[in-house]
Amino acid sequence: MKLSIERGTLLKAVSQAQSVVERRNTIPILANVLVEAEGNEVRFRATDLDIEVVDNAPAQVHQAGSTTVSAVTFHEIVRKLPDGALVELTADSAAGLLHVAAGRAKFKLATLPKEDFPVMASAEYSANFTAAAGVLRRLFDKSKFAISTEETRYYLNGVYMHVADAGAGDLVLRCVATDGHRLARIDAPLPAGAEGMPGVIVPRKTVGELRKLLDDDEADIAVSVSETKVRFATPGLTLTSKVIDGTFPDYTRVIPTANTRKLEVDAADFARAVDRVATVSSERSRAVKMSLDEDRLILSVTAPDAGAAEEELAVAYADEPLEIGFNAKYLLEIAGQVDRENATFLFNASGDPTLMREGDDDSAVYVVMPMRV
Repeated sequence: MKLSIERGTLLKAVSQAQSVVERRNTIPILANVLVEAEGNEVRFRATDLDIEVVDNAPAQVHQAGSTTVSAVTFHEIVRKLPDGALVELTADSAAGLLHVAAGRAKFKLATLPKEDFPVMASAEYSANFTAAAGVLRRLFDKSKFAISTEETRYYLNGVYMHVADAGAGDLVLRCVATDGHRLARIDAPLPAGAEGMPGVIVPRKTVGELRKLLDDDEADIAVSVSETKVRFATPGLTLTSKVIDGTFPDYTRVIPTANTRKLEVDAADFARAVDRVATVSSERSRAVKMSLDEDRLILSVTAPDAGAAEEELAVAYADEPLEIGFNAKYLLEIAGQVDRENATFLFNASGDPTLMREGDDDSAVYVVMPMRV
């Protein structure tokens, strides 16, 4: 194998691929990236056995071939090469080396046989559809904060992507995440071809890697889904992942429908005020008390070891007075999802789950459990 490639193009491709590689590996080949040169492009493939990333980049291929090389070391070398450099890669399979040359810099890297590299088996996908990157980014970005980190409830360690009925027979593409303390449910119009899609739980790590495909709002992402795998692809990059083998709980039962006490507040002002009053506590889980009266909200925190804080906000509220407490971190994360000017909270009683949405928009709904204060 012998090829020439521009340093910036190479760095982008290797960065995408090496990010899925686990830093500590008991299987040496999993620390490597598979480099395959053919035609007028070079392909970089990396996997941790659960996720596989394949990145294609244009290159001058002088001799087709393939090899595997340490992903982290190769990425670090390319990252430190000067901008605009032309990088030459030459594989010496007899010596088990990959020669990397750019200007006067030359490196020899140990390789492992390409035959040892595990390639994820291609699945028969039961649903294939195309969605705009901006739509997918909104679905996953607004829901991922609620993913559980509790390994014993592994079926909550991801985002549940499925087709749902939004009422009146309208089908939507929906993403849901919950950790039992808060829940996010985000809807988007159902893309053509997604109607028969099986519901799948996309793992937390995959959601993080997927974010790198979704930077360009105008890009179209080809999505393929089966019972065991999900694949997201652009013309140059393909991300394939196993899905979590488990059943996502019936989340509809925890979304309150009878909450009638309505609070409207400027989302940015609210987030800043919560952040300020929570400063007096060193505990991340410190409860923030919300005291509601007519068109007035008082946020307060009492920390016996540090002091107390209180801030008043002008709001729209016309129901009975209410006092309710929430984990400050959860309030901040939910308020941080609001793209519109106003956040709308719907309360029932101080011990019941609270519903939050963006203005009158029902396509993004959040539920947060209260705390005793």
